[in-house]
Formats: sequence, C-alpha cells, structure tokens
Amino acid sequence: MDENTKQQIQRRRTFAIISHPDAGKTTLTEKLLLYGGAIQSAGSVKGKHGDKHATSDWMELEKQRGISVTSSVMQFEYEGYCINILDTPGHQDFSEDTYRTLMAADSAVMVIDAAKGIEPQTRKLFKVCAMRGIPIFTFINKMDREARDPFELLDELETEFGIGTYPMNWPISCGATFQGIYDRATRQVLTYDDFHAGRSRLETVAIPLEDEETLVERITETYLETLKEQAELLDGAGEEFDLGQVRKGKLSPVFFGSALNNFGVEQFLESFLRLTTSPLPRRNAEGGMVDPLDDHFSAFVFKIQANMNKAHRDRISFLRICSGKFQRGKEYYHLQGGKSLRLSRPQQMMAQERDVIDEAYAGDIIGVFDPGQFSIGDTVCEIGQNVRFAGIPTFAPEHFAIVEQIDSMKRKQFSKGMTEIAQEGAIQIFFYPNSGMERVVVGVIGMLQFDVLKFRMQSEYGVEYLRRDIAHELIRRVRNPEFNAEDYDLTSDTMWVKDVRGGDLLIFNGSWAVRWAEEKNPGLILAEFHQDIQEG
Repeated sequence: MDENTKQQIQRRRTFAIISHPDAGKTTLTEKLLLYGGAIQSAGSVKGKHGDKHATSDWMELEKQRGISVTSSVMQFEYEGYCINILDTPGHQDFSEDTYRTLMAADSAVMVIDAAKGIEPQTRKLFKVCAMRGIPIFTFINKMDREARDPFELLDELETEFGIGTYPMNWPISCGATFQGIYDRATRQVLTYDDFHAGRSRLETVAIPLEDEETLVERITETYLETLKEQAELLDGAGEEFDLGQVRKGKLSPVFFGSALNNFGVEQFLESFLRLTTSPLPRRNAEGGMVDPLDDHFSAFVFKIQANMNKAHRDRISFLRICSGKFQRGKEYYHLQGGKSLRLSRPQQMMAQERDVIDEAYAGDIIGVFDPGQFSIGDTVCEIGQNVRFAGIPTFAPEHFAIVEQIDSMKRKQFSKGMTEIAQEGAIQIFFYPNSGMERVVVGVIGMLQFDVLKFRMQSEYGVEYLRRDIAHELIRRVRNPEFNAEDYDLTSDTMWVKDVRGGDLLIFNGSWAVRWAEEKNPGLILAEFHQDIQEG
C-alpha cells in the first residue's frame, strides 16, 4: 500500500451517535459539525429562535416531529482528521436502523440526559455496542438544566452496563447556576463569557485550578471549594485511565456539557478524536479478519434509502468501506449478485447534500446509485478477492397490518412504492402469493413506522391507502422448497406471504398457531425471521 493511502486511512474516524429520544443527540451532532466548520451556524431542531432544522434531519417528517427516524451520514475535516459521523434514530421504533448503522461504526458516542440518566433505548443500544466490543464514549448532556448528581450518574452507568467510567471533565453545578466544566487533564476550569444560545462557536476562558483568586471572581468561593473536594475525590477513588480498556469497550470516557449552548463540545471533540481509533479490522465470514490497510478494496451495504432526492427519485445504497481505496470508474465485484459492476456516481454525504467523489478510503461511507441490485449485508470487493462481510442484524416485526390501495389508477405507483420501501429493509412489506399488488401485508417493529410509511407513500409516490391492523404477532420463514400453504394443515388465520426476494413466510396469530403448524406438519421446516441475513 502506498504511503498516501495508508495516511488517509489512519486519519479516518468513523463513529455513530446513539441515545434515547430527546437526549440531545441530533443537537450534539450539529454542534460537532459547527466546530468542524462544516456548517456556519447552528439551529436547534425544536428551538424557538430559528427556522432551521438540524442538518442531519433531512426527511420532512423528521422536521415536523423534531425527531430522527432515519440514519444520516456526514463527513467533515477537523484538525487533520477526516470524520464520518453516523447520526442514528433515537426512537425505539427505528432501532433496527440504528443497529445496522452501528455495524458500520468503529466507536459510539452515547448521549445521556443529565436529568434522566439511562433510559430504556440507551440500555438496548449499549448492549449492541458491548456485543461488538466497540469503544463507547459518554456525553452527559443538558448540564445547563437541573441535573442529577454527577457521581450518581457515573454509578448508574457502571452498575447498569458493567463497565468502568472515567470522567474526562467535571461539571461545576448545573441548571441556572451552571458555571462551566473542570478539565481533569489540564487541571483548568473552563468558563464562558458569551451566552448566545449555541448558534456559533463559543470561546472558552481557561483558568488553572491553582489560580484561586481569579476563580473566586468567576465562579465564587462556594463553587470553587466544592470543585476542589470533588476533584480530590475523583483523583483518589476513581478509575485509573487505561486507553487499552477504552478501545476494548471496557472503560467509557465520560464528558459533561451542554450541546445546546456549546459548553464542553469543543473539548469533547478534541479528546474524542485523540482517544478513538482509526478504522478497525472487520471479520471475514470466510475466515480471518480484513485489515483496513489491505491493498484490496472491500465494503458492505448497511443501509438503503429510496428517494433521498425528490427531484430524481433515486435509490441510494450506503457502503462502509472496510479496506483499501475506492476508485471511481473501477470495476468491482458484487458477491451476492455474482457479477462485476462499476458503482455509478459514488457520493459522500452531508445529510441530504451530496458530492460526487473520485476516491474514498477504508473508514469512509459512500453512497451509490442502486437500481435494485443490492440488499442489506451485501459485500462489494475487488474482483478475485474472497471476502464476505456478514452479521448485519435484522429483527422480526412485532405489529402487522393489511394495506390496500384506494385508487386503481395508481396501481403502478402503489406497487413501486411498496417494493422500493420493502427493499430498504427497515419496514417489512410482504406480498400475497399468486396475487396482484392491490393488497400487501406490512410488518413493523414499532407503530411509528406505520406513520412513516403513510407519509412516504403520500409524499414520494402520491398514493393514499387503507390500513387495517391485524392481531397477528409472530412470523417464521419457511425453508421448504416449492412451498404451497394449501398442502399443509395450518390454522385458518395463518397467513402465507412472500418477501421482496420471493422467500416464503407464515404469519401466525400466536404461539399456539406456530405449535399447531409444527405438530401437524412434521415435514414443515420453519426458521426464525432474522436467520435470513447471513451471520458472521
């Protein structure tokens, strides 16, 4: 590998930002872009002061609701680093999209509301990170509001997640009396003169802890004495900092701040980039690991999104590059499709803004135009290479509904919309065998996904439909070739459907109906829904 390519890979930092809804994840993402120079001014998703929406929330529904429901990809430069941020949906109804995005990250930043602490969705997402062993950095947000005791929050993190914590900084009070933060590495108190609601970069006033005279003027003697006691306690009783443990996901560096007001954001960004890793090796399902510094290009598809650009009605597949260098115009091999291809108009992203690129490197996320050839988890590599990436999680739907078109004149639009959204893999859409496309069955993990489907079908395809929720709750894949449900003894309410790839599935009204199918049909082979995705 030439030295330039090696240097380009080693300066990449690719991470996901995860949180429970409303912990401030999207606001923190936006402020990182602000400090990186990728945007010139910031506006809160739900702020009173502006008409801007967060850069990473590009879908109209997200703007209306003030929540993220799709993963966004953003790349920017900061002090010699090339940073790829993956902003994920916080809402639990979109957890599958978040899980898949985590597969494309080398580390994770977990945002926690200082008043609420660990919430259910945070707990779920942490387990995925722990399962993969990726480093976790914690940003405890909203210190400008009333918050729980910082020691209590650290204890909760350690108890709930079973990992060590190391506070990189320490808050001086909270809420209306929030004074700033204490940087443990430099032993300086960082305070701020300018309060401008976080719309631009914030200049920090740094005062050494030993300069008590100045500190008393800035933060008062009471807060200074409290800080000195707490700093001594942290130094004496806290965890030792161990970078090796951080990179194994066993020790989480913790930062306190306020993303909304930019308190602590720049210090967090600088520390994080210093501590996190360049692109990590990826497991090859064929055996061994794929080194990012390998000369040969390889990547996998972790996300598919239709209609990112309303003007072009395009479908984009997102690839995480795992090794080597990508070159525009070069011929590569699509493993699952079994054919060589040239990736059309490769792009790098800033949410919905896209730039066509000539090259990209391990650690980068690129988007490619996809006429329908890719599926989640697919591998793209150099011709002749024996690489297969795997382990993209998929989850069984928990809620089902029958969706029926209203206007027969829009049959084509209904069929196109349902097929394209099904191919994305987040909302599951099933088709009746030997039937037209007037009716489909939709399966979702969370009910909010039904709202997203309705909104997208209206706004992207101009289609209205009728939806009838059904009581079915379990789905199984059928592994019998040439399957026909009429040849088997099934309960009358068991539904036979096919997925977008033509696979056979049965949807059951309850576990008793599954047992009936298994007991009455010894030759019937049923499998869990998630087993369709290759395991690593």
